[in-house]
Amino acid sequence: MSKTMIHLESDYNNGVHEAVLRHFLDTNDERTQSYGDDRFSEQARALIREACEAPDAQIWFLAGGTQTNATIIDCVLQPYEGVLCAETAHINVHEAGAVEFTGHKVIALPAHEGKLDLVELQTWLKAYFADETAEHMVRPGMVYITFPTELGTLYTAEELTVLHDICQEYGLLLYVDGARLAYGLAASTDVTLPLLAQLADIFYIGGTKCGAFCGEAVVFPKGNAPAHMLSRIKRHGALLAKSRVVGVQFEALFSKVEGNPLYLQIGSQAVMLAMRLRSIFVDCLGYPPFIDSPTNQQFYVIPNAALERLRQFIGFEVWCPVDDTHTACRFVTSWATTEEEVEEIRKM
Repeated sequence: MSKTMIHLESDYNNGVHEAVLRHFLDTNDERTQSYGDDRFSEQARALIREACEAPDAQIWFLAGGTQTNATIIDCVLQPYEGVLCAETAHINVHEAGAVEFTGHKVIALPAHEGKLDLVELQTWLKAYFADETAEHMVRPGMVYITFPTELGTLYTAEELTVLHDICQEYGLLLYVDGARLAYGLAASTDVTLPLLAQLADIFYIGGTKCGAFCGEAVVFPKGNAPAHMLSRIKRHGALLAKSRVVGVQFEALFSKVEGNPLYLQIGSQAVMLAMRLRSIFVDCLGYPPFIDSPTNQQFYVIPNAALERLRQFIGFEVWCPVDDTHTACRFVTSWATTEEEVEEIRKM
C-alpha cells in the first residue's frame, strides 16, 4: 500500500491548473491597465459571455467566495432588505456572519438535503407579504442558493425555473453562488451556463475551487448590475488593483480545448473520478453513502473504528456523527485529483 497521503479534504487545497499557470507565466511580462481594464480581463469577459450565451452580461472579478457573497449581496439589496436561503447555506453557516456584518439579515429556511423546498419558500413569502406588520420586519430582497449545494446536491432545471418564477412573483432577486459551479454543471443532466444566465439575476463562476489560484467571476447576465459597481466594490475593499491576476486565469479557464471551455472539462474530470470513488467506497470498502451526491463532494458513513486507519492514508473532513459508532465524512475530488490516487484507495 502506498504511504503517500491522498488529499481529498477539499477542492481548494492544491495549487493551480497547469494551463492556468502556463498562461499566467506566458503573459507575465506584459504591462496592462489596472482595475479590470486590462486586455486579459476583457477577453475573459468575452469568453464568459459566449459560454453563457449572454451578450449583454456585465462581469466583475473578485478574489474569493465569502468576499463575493458579502460584497454583491450588499451592493444589490436595499439597507432594510435581507436574503433568504437554506439553513445549511454557506452564507448562513461558514462565512462568520459576513453578510450580516454588512447589515443584511440572513433569513434561513429549512434545508432538505441542502436545498430549499420551493413550496415552503412560497408559503413563507405568501405569509410575509400578507402580514399587516411586515413593515416592522426585515423585508426579503433576494433568494440565495448554491449550485451545487453544500451537500453536493443539485437543483434541476425545472426547480430553478419554478424558483425563478417565485422570485419574479414577489419581486426578489435570484442569486446563485457558483463556488463549485464547474462540478455542478458537469454532474447536472439539464442545467447549463446559458440556462443559468436566463434564470438567475446574478451568479458567480467559481475559480478558487476549480483550478485557479484565486478568483470568482460575478455575472449580471442581463446587463442588470447596479450603477457605479466599481465604486460599490471598492467601498467594500474588494476591488483588485491588479485585476489582471484574476482576468488572466479566467481567460485560460474559458479558452476552448477540443471544442469546450477548459472550465467545463475540469468539472467533468473531477466528477468522473468522484463516481469512481463512490464505486470503490460502496462496492469495495462497504461504506454506504450518507447522502446521494452526484458531484465532486462525496459523503460516506464510516465506522468510527476505521477512521484512524483511513486517516493514515487519506485526507478527508469529518462531517457529523451518524450514531454512536459511525461518522459521516466528506471526500472531495478536484481538478487536481488523479486516477492513480483514486485507484490507490481501492487497495486499502
